[in-house]
Amino acid sequence: MRANKKLWAAVTVCAAVVAGATGCSQGGDKATDPFAGLTADAIADKAVETTKASTALHMSGKGKTDGQEMSIDFAVDDKGNCKGSMQSPGGGKADIVGTGGASYMKADDAFWKSNDGGDESSDEEGAGIAALLNGRWMKMTDEGGAGDDGPAAFCDLKKIITDMDKDTPRKGLTRDADADVNGTPAVVLSKKDKDESTTFYVAKDSAKPYILRVVTTGGDEPGTIDLSDFDKPVTVSAPPADQVVDLEELMKGMS
Repeated sequence: MRANKKLWAAVTVCAAVVAGATGCSQGGDKATDPFAGLTADAIADKAVETTKASTALHMSGKGKTDGQEMSIDFAVDDKGNCKGSMQSPGGGKADIVGTGGASYMKADDAFWKSNDGGDESSDEEGAGIAALLNGRWMKMTDEGGAGDDGPAAFCDLKKIITDMDKDTPRKGLTRDADADVNGTPAVVLSKKDKDESTTFYVAKDSAKPYILRVVTTGGDEPGTIDLSDFDKPVTVSAPPADQVVDLEELMKGMS
């Protein structure tokens, strides 16, 4: 079974989250603005480094890949714990949990079909996997073939943040009018690159300037992602053993 590229695409919708940019200087009153006197470059750097240092976070949002909508709602911490769900471009849904070095995914038939290539043979393959799992959880480990693009990647906070950080440069932002994100005052930084515009919302907090929201318009993968619950541990339990199918054993049976 191939590594699930579109599953990883759900995470890379968030790629701009720690891929800051820099730009023009701003004035302001330090009594009301913790970033007064800092350039957009400096604010972005502080936000990126603070977000990268978080021990846990929650991601939720929507975006497009291959012109089709997909969404995620996911929490992950640095202990390898994760839980959440995603809606695939084909309309299918998958739930994912991870703990103890393994991740588990349970998805509906539409998800398997839409994430296995789209042609007739792939549809048959997806239907076959769905039938073999029969509503049970699929277990995946690093040794079990999940790979960098598989569901196990969702449970690796360090890898997620590292990949985000390296995918996009940090230059070109300007500071716009401040805004509010889910009740939290935020500094707004924006950047336009050809046909793509990205707007970062950074918590207006000198001690913890986390990135709270990223909105990307235009380009190949527009979308909006919200980040929250920084440093909040993720509590999750593995599915019951009788509801789990081991991927490695499943692949052996299919070979």
